[in-house]
Amino acid sequence: MRPGSRAILCASATTVVWLVCAALAGGQAASAEKPLMAENVFKNVQALKGIPADEFMGTMSAFSAALGESCETCHDGSGGWATYALDTIPKKRTARRMVAMMAAINQANFGGRQVVTCFTCHRGSDRPRVTPSLADVYGEAPPEGPDEVVRPSPGAPSAEQVLDKYVQAIGGTSKLASLTSFVARGNSGGYGPEGDKRPVEIFAKAPGQRTTVIHTLDGDSIRTFDGRAGWIAAPHRPIPVLGLTGGELDGARLDAELSFPAQIKQAFGGWRAGAVTTINDRPAQVLQGTSPGGTLASLYFDRESGLLVRLVRFAPSKVGRLPTQIDYADYREVAGVKLPFRWTVTWLSGVDTFELSEVRPNVPIDAARFAKPSP
Repeated sequence: MRPGSRAILCASATTVVWLVCAALAGGQAASAEKPLMAENVFKNVQALKGIPADEFMGTMSAFSAALGESCETCHDGSGGWATYALDTIPKKRTARRMVAMMAAINQANFGGRQVVTCFTCHRGSDRPRVTPSLADVYGEAPPEGPDEVVRPSPGAPSAEQVLDKYVQAIGGTSKLASLTSFVARGNSGGYGPEGDKRPVEIFAKAPGQRTTVIHTLDGDSIRTFDGRAGWIAAPHRPIPVLGLTGGELDGARLDAELSFPAQIKQAFGGWRAGAVTTINDRPAQVLQGTSPGGTLASLYFDRESGLLVRLVRFAPSKVGRLPTQIDYADYREVAGVKLPFRWTVTWLSGVDTFELSEVRPNVPIDAARFAKPSP
């Protein structure tokens, strides 16, 4: 990755993640029943037709991460949104050919399974390397991220044992059943222009409703899940209110369910326990499950305390899985239930840290808090 590119990629999602290669197509209105498709929202979409707009945004982040480049590498934004869709440089046309080549390789050699992706060859460089590096062979190996697919480990405890220990560690089933809602307040901070602390409010209601409101200088950034549907609304985005689909919807659902994790066993299927790993110099047991929509979720539990210390979920997309990592810390007791008062969310286009200062349990919450946000 080129110097400075990591800082570009880690800009807060409320800004850079939406500065992508397309302009809004005029006059398109969102359907309340059907997701917005990329080609119906953005101009000049060719290689990525037929995917929802929120997956399209994630795909743009995957391109940036795979090549170690920012959006402006391929898109000319000097004239505002109208120029983002213009084929101003050959790289954009090359990218379209690469997407088609990648799909052809997977179809011809792996039965259509997504084995080869942009990152397979590029690994943070705009040009894949073809010659082995002696420094890589004999030097210190760079740190690798966690495996996407967790393989069952001989001798590992069963998923039920690990999840039962977790439920007991955070308060037990009776205490969890008594926590039916909470309202939290604190601050959120990230990288880039919005790195300063911003007030945040969280509204959660059992069994699976959650809304996060970040109060920025330019307006509120809202992420909502009402138990079935989810939305993101924020200023300076080409789609003021975006309905969530696929892996993004699965992620919002899981965040809401983990607010009241008494039914964590039912959140995903196919639970399997992998080998013990190390997080923050402490042993952690990993479990992985799969959502009905195909999203993989790896949950890491502290071996001693049983508390959840990390969640990594992998949303499917047309160019590979899109990872999101959440690290939990500073558990405190609220109405007999231990809740994390600090967590860090890391994804392909940013890092945000949340710190709570106040949590009020079992308070009434207006149903409008979980409704589709206004622009």
